[in-house]
Order: sequence, then structure tokens, then C-alpha cells
Amino acid sequence: MNTANTLQKFAVEQQVPLISLKDIYKIYYMGDEEVHANDGISLDIYRGEFVAIVGKSGSGKSTIMNIIGALDTPTSGKYYLNGIETSEMTDDELAEVRNKMIGFIFQQYNLLPKMSVLENVELPLLYQGVKERERKERAMFQLERVGLKDKAGNLPRQLSGGQQQRVSIARALAGSPSLILADEPTGALDSRTSKEVLGFISQLNNEGNTVVMITHDRSIAMNARRVVNIVDGKVTFDGSVEEYAKL
Repeated sequence: MNTANTLQKFAVEQQVPLISLKDIYKIYYMGDEEVHANDGISLDIYRGEFVAIVGKSGSGKSTIMNIIGALDTPTSGKYYLNGIETSEMTDDELAEVRNKMIGFIFQQYNLLPKMSVLENVELPLLYQGVKERERKERAMFQLERVGLKDKAGNLPRQLSGGQQQRVSIARALAGSPSLILADEPTGALDSRTSKEVLGFISQLNNEGNTVVMITHDRSIAMNARRVVNIVDGKVTFDGSVEEYAKL
């Protein structure tokens, strides 16, 4: 089956969460010790939300990010993406979901150094089998959107950190994903550039994009509209930024 297309079409107009985590456990074993990286997490995220998942190192936030991003599967519990259960999908089906439904923004940009900026942005479309002319047009449109159309022929090393992160944002948007998943998107940037990148991510959300941002930094989380705090694999807070600010 064409899993990603099915996911895209299912319940678009319904009040079904885009992301629904039901009693998610992720358990690792270190010798005789059982480590619960995620310890019964239940969470719903709807289309158009901007949610920050916050936690210290070792809290379980990266583990839940990997599950949301279809990079990993839970030990137990159910993960529904747009109403379709993903927990039992094959590796190929999960790869299709990652490629067609999720746009990733990483802390270290993950740009291929020997490819031009344009070629880096084209990659998700290349994997989707989009023809060359359309691929280039769509990639250039996203570069123009992030203000880097004039850098299309440059190599990543010729750009500043902030520019490289904007290229990674353009790449994340190129495939028209249902979800933008940002993992510590400002972690490698100075404070001024971080503010610019966060402003752009907020703008994307204002345009209707669903954003889930993973961060350890409370101040970064305040740029979202909703905050989910994780401690020792459990959700300890889930509410608005205004409520979070009072804690």
C-alpha cells in the first residue's frame, strides 16, 4: 500500500489529532537494569499547533522525538499519525512516512557538504521520485521563502550557521510535509541568529504548518504556543506557554 498517501488523505477534515501517543513505553536494558526512557506517555497534537517538548538530558524527550519522527518504535503503546497506527509498520512503510509526511530540522543542519544548497533542498523530492524540472522549481521556491535564493549554487561551507539552518528549513518544507519536527534547532547558533531562526519557525506556524520542537531550554520553549514538559520519561506538564511561564 502507499502508506504515506493514505495517511495524507485520511481524516484531513476531521477532528482527529495529527499525532496521538497512547501510553507509550520505550524500555532499554543495561545489564540487569530496566531503563524506562518513556514511561507511559500519552499526548495528542492537532494540525496547526506549535508544541515545544522540553526536558533535560536523559529526560526521554529525544526518545519520544524519535518515535514521533518514525525513526524508532515504542516497546509498547500506540502511535497514530493522522489517525493511522504506525507502531506496527514495516521499516519500508516508516521510511515512506518520514519522507512524505515529516520535515526534519536538525541541530547540526545535516547538509551534504559536496552538494550545492539547491541540491540539498532537492533531496526529499529526489527520494519521492519528483521529476527534475519540478524538483528544482519547488526547491528554489523554498529557498526564496527563506531568503536564500541567491545562495542556491553555494556549498554549505560557504554559508553562515544561520544560513545553513535556513537551508535545512527549506529542505524540511520542500516535500510539503504534514509535520515539521525541529530537534534543538538553535543549539548550534548564537543568540541573535537563534532569535532569527525561531522567528522564522514561528512564521511557518502562523502560515498553518504544524511544528513540534524539541529543546532542553525553557527560554526557547517560550517561543511555542504549547509546552509539554518531560521528566524521567513522564509528562509532568502540558499546557499553554502562558501557564508554563507561571511555573
